[in-house]
Amino acid sequence: MSQKHRLAALQLAIMQVLWERGEATVGEVRDALQHDRPLAYTTVATMLSKLERDGRVTHRNVGRVLRYRALLQ
Repeated sequence: MSQKHRLAALQLAIMQVLWERGEATVGEVRDALQHDRPLAYTTVATMLSKLERDGRVTHRNVGRVLRYRALLQ
């Protein structure tokens, strides 16, 4: 059964960055979105945490850095 996912505009923008890059850090996502919408680092980090909690993204540790990738295709 197909499940529909509804994403807010910022969530969708973050997911698009992850889809395009494969995976990215919080800073890389923030930098990619900076041209269209200036965002605080903490805002992007919070949104990625919420997306992960909802099962839409996951992360892996690379040293002290978290690299996020989309679980939704």
